[in-house]
Amino acid sequence: MPFSFRKNVRISVDEFRSLLERSTLGERRPLDNQVCLEGMLEHANLIISVWDGETLVGIARSMTDFHYACYLSDLAVDSEYQRQGLGQALLKHTADALEAGCKIILIAAPSANHYYEPLGFERSERCWVYQKN
Repeated sequence: MPFSFRKNVRISVDEFRSLLERSTLGERRPLDNQVCLEGMLEHANLIISVWDGETLVGIARSMTDFHYACYLSDLAVDSEYQRQGLGQALLKHTADALEAGCKIILIAAPSANHYYEPLGFERSERCWVYQKN
């Protein structure tokens, strides 16, 4: 069965948590914080998901104005489905949902730094992170 890509369909917190656990992002996401996971899904305004039948196997979760900037907060693919081009396809579907000239901005997981440059991303030294305590 071919994969299906869906834009802004409802994803349950349990489906999202399960995917994060099955990907490398689970190590850096608050899997035990139900309220946070709910907020992550509720307030993202561009979610591209990839499904194998009715199983969520990948997600690109973003906040964007669709014209100037798109912050891609999560790009996750189930470990069993990696190396099949699904991450690249999620990026393409995300870019296709944006207006021409809109920048996609992300913070790469340490193990994924090598992944983005061949896809046309440029490393920026201008990123700053502030975490409210």
